[in-house]
Amino acid sequence: MNDKPEQDGRSTGDQPEDRRITDLGTLKAFGHPLRLKLYRSLYVRRRATASQLAEEVDGAVSLVSYHLRKLAEHGLIEEAPGATRGDGRERWWQPAQQGLSLHRRDFEDAPEKLAAHTAVARAIVDQRTDAYLRYLDEQPAWSPEWQEAADGSDYLLRLTAPELAALSAELRAVIKKYVDSGNAAHEAGSAAHEAGEDAAGRENVALHLYSFPFRT
Repeated sequence: MNDKPEQDGRSTGDQPEDRRITDLGTLKAFGHPLRLKLYRSLYVRRRATASQLAEEVDGAVSLVSYHLRKLAEHGLIEEAPGATRGDGRERWWQPAQQGLSLHRRDFEDAPEKLAAHTAVARAIVDQRTDAYLRYLDEQPAWSPEWQEAADGSDYLLRLTAPELAALSAELRAVIKKYVDSGNAAHEAGSAAHEAGEDAAGRENVALHLYSFPFRT
């Protein structure tokens, strides 16, 4: 299984392009439910303080700060260089890389590792599902244009494993094209974006794709 939590989508400066989590300690540190939420929120924001993230997850600042430090201990997030710190008492954080990936085969050498990977993968899917259900609840608040643009589809195919791998690679290539163009436009209009929305009406968009074999 290859699971990329909110990955491959946002450039955050000079960070490494992607990091593959392969050790059990980092996997467990990342897989804590609150830390998954914090990482996702930070990934979307690019830079944020514990106070800002605490408002998003409805948690105490002290608790959020603790979990952010745990993520930082494993190199998943880092202190943002050059960020405005106001009175200097609060750190600004950013992801330490542009993307994260988890691969089942990296944890198959021990039952404990495999169980941890499965638990984290399920938690990621649960949070993605929660995000989509929240959109469905909030859908009337979006403009007709956005409601029409959003999609929820289910396709059934008859493929071989190599064909599925080729399809996945083609989809990633198409998505990367839009990732790159969207990031470039975002950077060009960053000042307007900080005010809420840039001139092109650009919003954060989540795209979740799952492909897996099954038997009836």
